Amino acid sequence: MAKRLIDFGYHPPTIYFPLVVKGAIMIEPTETESQETLDEFCDAMLAIAREALTDPEALKQAPVRTRTRRLDETAAARQPKLKWQG
Repeated sequence: MAKRLIDFGYHPPTIYFPLVVKGAIMIEPTETESQETLDEFCDAMLAIAREALTDPEALKQAPVRTRTRRLDETAAARQPKLKWQG
């Protein structure tokens, strides 16, 4: 779900907290977010929830609208590439 938010133009929220609720995500908009922005974010979340019911594979493949597709985060953590190449 968090990776799918990238396709809607949102930075994915932290998905590991709070630890007291399994599968919870932490969404913390700042006070400067407009009502319009919050409504648009809620619309994106609702669209993703509908998509989870009708096309769960879309969530598993996300993000699909970015230059780089889904990264192998485990491999990146175990074998980091620490040299910058320009």
